[in-house]
Amino acid sequence: MRSDLRASLGDGVAFGGMVGLGETYLPAFVLAVGLGELTAGLVASVPLVAGGIMQMVSPAAIRWLRSHKRWVIICASVQAATFVPLVAAAWQGRISGLAVMVVAAIYWAAGLATGPAWNTWIGSIVPPPVRARFFAVRTRASQAAVFAGFLLGGLALQYASTYDTHRPVLTAFATLFAVAGLCRLVSVSLLARQSEPVPIPANMREIPWRRILHHLWMGTGGRLLIYLAVVQGAVQMAGPFFAPFMFEKLKLSYGEFVGLISVAYLAKIFALPIWGRVVQQIGTRRLLWIGGVGIVPMSAGWVVSQHILWLGVVQMASGTIWAAYELAFFLLFFESIAEEERTSVLTLYNLINTIAWVVGSLLGGLFLVVCGSSFNSYLLIFGLSSVGRGLALILLARWTPPEVEMGEMGVRIIAVRPNASSFDAPVLPSLPDQIAESASP
Repeated sequence: MRSDLRASLGDGVAFGGMVGLGETYLPAFVLAVGLGELTAGLVASVPLVAGGIMQMVSPAAIRWLRSHKRWVIICASVQAATFVPLVAAAWQGRISGLAVMVVAAIYWAAGLATGPAWNTWIGSIVPPPVRARFFAVRTRASQAAVFAGFLLGGLALQYASTYDTHRPVLTAFATLFAVAGLCRLVSVSLLARQSEPVPIPANMREIPWRRILHHLWMGTGGRLLIYLAVVQGAVQMAGPFFAPFMFEKLKLSYGEFVGLISVAYLAKIFALPIWGRVVQQIGTRRLLWIGGVGIVPMSAGWVVSQHILWLGVVQMASGTIWAAYELAFFLLFFESIAEEERTSVLTLYNLINTIAWVVGSLLGGLFLVVCGSSFNSYLLIFGLSSVGRGLALILLARWTPPEVEMGEMGVRIIAVRPNASSFDAPVLPSLPDQIAESASP
């Protein structure tokens, strides 16, 4: 068991390094090779639909392979391989918009397809008495790796941008993607070292979509998930376009970009233990309302002023309030799904979240296409994102905390995990697995 836990901890760190060095800089790379602001915004969101669809084959693939571990290792290896064409494109200084979308789609499909399977697998490895402490340590280590990778990547790009030619910047991107791919390969090797006490739960079964959707529509937990999905869509109207706005409209340097994201990230880290003490006094429902109301103006804060100092204040407030929002959902949803149903149930929930994510980003992109990618158009979608979050509170008002288990599915509450590498992104996917989050408005 100790060997498994050490390997899992190392896997989380290596995965975090991949996210910080590679995934977070994909939109910036798209801008660097001249593909435009709209492509840079959509590359971090639209390809996610491939991941959502890929998840739907996970239960069948796991049953065919007779192992959750094998499926996770296969998908993780494919994800590592997606950095090869990115390295080549950065070295050559060119890639088509279609090609980068396809690469991103394979990356997300392989990454998200591991989620439900990994959750089931790790649940069989980590004993219940040590789960809380282990996942807390693993999450902090993974987040630290994301932040370190993000910081080192930003410093490398900032240094490369001081040269008179564009070549050093492209070389820096090639190096970042190469190291990110190596990090994922290290992650794969550490996954392979872990045991699999229960390759397939004895009573593993697939839950019909109709029954899951019924619980979504009629159950109290489902109402909360609907609220979460609507918030996800509202956030992603603006979320993917913060990076293009900062680079193309505000003309921020790589160093300033990293600084703003780091402020929010660090604010979240420092705020989480504080909110943890607060929730013991006021309860999770009140904390959820604090977070739900608090995130409403965060996107609109970018409309008030674009001065770097003001944006720093907005980012600090954003990281603090997102910490409350995410902690509330984490506490409400961390009652895990019955092991034999977990992969199937989480797969469909993740698909719903992915659809909300992509629909929101497409609406934001459509708005920029129709109205033009002007400075004021960006400010308008930031404001509309806040309006959408505010309207979603109507759904939250209809929700009451469940007092009993949700029937025969064995689901009391659905678990969530921090999301990865997107600006202003709330949470949804599954249990705390491989991914840590970077924070933004």
